[in-house]
Amino acid sequence: MERWTGSKLEKVYVKAVYTLSPYLFNFYEEYIMQNARLAEAQAGMKIARRNINNLRYADDTTLMGESKKDLKSLLMRVKEESEKAGLKLNIQRTKIMASSLITSWQIDGETMETVTDFIFLGFKITADNDCSREIKRPLLLGRNAMTNLGNILKTRDITLPTKVYSQAMVFPAVVYRCELDHKEG
Repeated sequence: MERWTGSKLEKVYVKAVYTLSPYLFNFYEEYIMQNARLAEAQAGMKIARRNINNLRYADDTTLMGESKKDLKSLLMRVKEESEKAGLKLNIQRTKIMASSLITSWQIDGETMETVTDFIFLGFKITADNDCSREIKRPLLLGRNAMTNLGNILKTRDITLPTKVYSQAMVFPAVVYRCELDHKEG
């Protein structure tokens, strides 16, 4: 950005702490993804007769393909369009997960880390599609939250009305959510 001070033109940089930065990044990312033409790519996974090859939420992007070749094609499209827009794909933060064995994978001489699971939008996705651990995870998180709240409520710094409110409103909501997660799994 540039700013006119009245006598000269100054360069102004948008810092990450400004509230506009996430919006600018999302706009920029959408521009890159549109130019990568992922919607037109044949690579991806067939889900309900639709070809799905990317999932995006905020600054997280997940690319999906049925083969190593498909995935590499998608990744290279995004990488090339990012570079055209002046951004560099951070290979150190890029992870690969496959249901088949991929021991190592390189893009332009840089090795990407392979993982057996990752958290996406709060849910643990595993290469072996085992969801039993994911069913137990919210229960454990709820139990830990209840334990921590119980310890906090035992202090003398919390007023009696706050303790009563927590016992009447917060605890039942946490228990209900844990039970709901358990029944859905």
